[in-house]
Amino acid sequence: MGLRPAVFVDRDGTIIEERSYLADPKGVSLVPGTVSALSDLRAAGFPVVIVTNQSGIALGLYEERDYHAVAARLARVLDEAGVPPDGVQYCPHHPDVTGPCVCRKPATGMHRAAAADLGLDLAHSYYVGDKITDVLPALELGGRGILVRTGYGREQEGAVPTGVRVVDDLRAAADMILADPRR
Repeated sequence: MGLRPAVFVDRDGTIIEERSYLADPKGVSLVPGTVSALSDLRAAGFPVVIVTNQSGIALGLYEERDYHAVAARLARVLDEAGVPPDGVQYCPHHPDVTGPCVCRKPATGMHRAAAADLGLDLAHSYYVGDKITDVLPALELGGRGILVRTGYGREQEGAVPTGVRVVDDLRAAADMILADPRR
């Protein structure tokens, strides 16, 4: 079987409502349209991988166990909705504390790890998020970046690099991906 294109999706501000440095599982609240978007992407055969920077761990704002508790809550919510992610990658680093790393977006370490685990074609994948750092990996890896206006997206859309599309939310991103004649 050949490599498959995937949809790499940021977590905070894209799948779930932005809550600065979320450490409490009770704060998990899906952005409207998330379930239908993920369902349609999965039905079309796209693996969905969550990629999330969690610098609050390195900054001492919460513990790694807090991240895992939030991730477990989100996994339950998505599983109960019938749209479990195919993979989850997270980066616990912050350059001011831990120094540079290969995983913190816009670096591509998380994407490459998921690609190795799941047999993904990075050059034909989609990279969706509410921050420029979420979509920059698309430019390095040859994929397609889509900035959503949820979370921090509205604040960041003025700085979108050439080649990155901007849409309202994950639902609109899924529609764009599904309509892409290049897929």
